[in-house]
Amino acid sequence: MENVSASTKKMIIFQLEDEEYAVPVNQIGSIERLLPITRVPQTALFVKGVINLRGVVIPVIDLRLRFGMTDIELNENNRIIIAQINEAEVGLIVDSANDVIDIPADQIEPAPEVIGSVDADYIEGVAKLEDRLLILLDLEKVLSLQDINELKSLEG
Repeated sequence: MENVSASTKKMIIFQLEDEEYAVPVNQIGSIERLLPITRVPQTALFVKGVINLRGVVIPVIDLRLRFGMTDIELNENNRIIIAQINEAEVGLIVDSANDVIDIPADQIEPAPEVIGSVDADYIEGVAKLEDRLLILLDLEKVLSLQDINELKSLEG
C-alpha cells in the first residue's frame, strides 16, 4: 500500500460567508476565540489592529474585508486563525473554523479563473469532497510582502 501522507494534504477548513476555505495546517499556529483588538490608525481597511496573545503582539486582518466581502458584526462564532505568512505571525479573522481534514492530492484541481468574490490570484486550487467545494488559499499571496512588512511594524 502506498504512503498515505504523501498523497494527502492536512488542511484547516474555515468559513467566510457561505464558502469554505482551506489552508495548510503547517502554516497555522493556533485557532483562537475573538480577543480584544486594539485598533491601529493609518492602516489598510482590512487590518483590524493588533491582539496580545500570551504576551505576543500579533497584527490581525479581517479576511472578509481583504477579499472585498461585506463587513459583519463580529460574534462568538468568529475565530482568529494565527498563521505564519512570509515569516510573520498574522491573525486572520474568519466567520468560523470548522475542522481539520486530509484532502487527497488527487481531489485538488487548479483554480478556475473566478471563484465567488475571491481574487483568483489568492487561490491555490479547489478540492471537491463529496458535497463540499473547498477553496485552497495561498496565504503567501493573500498578503503581499509589502503588507507583511507593514504588519510587522505594528508588532512594536
